[in-house]
Amino acid sequence: MGKESGANMANSIRLFVAILAILFFGLQYKAWFSDVGHLEVLRLSEEVEAQKLKLALLSRKNARLATEVLVYKEGGEALESRARSDLGMVKKDETFYLINDL
Repeated sequence: MGKESGANMANSIRLFVAILAILFFGLQYKAWFSDVGHLEVLRLSEEVEAQKLKLALLSRKNARLATEVLVYKEGGEALESRARSDLGMVKKDETFYLINDL
């Protein structure tokens, strides 16, 4: 009866260790490969960095546009110049000549 009891105890320990190993590897899989795992965190970190770069570019563009708006609000000459060059506008008693360079 001593040998059977020892063999049962060894089998029980092996079963317990096997269950613990399965649980451990199952949790490790979830920690690395699930939608809240380590690889997803790395992917999201890269995405955040890309968004920060995009935000920096857009912030610079917004600052440039804000400066341009202030120039147009303050000075009539800049607005007139822009209207003449971009829209082809002319003053009232002014003659517009278009010369084509060939």
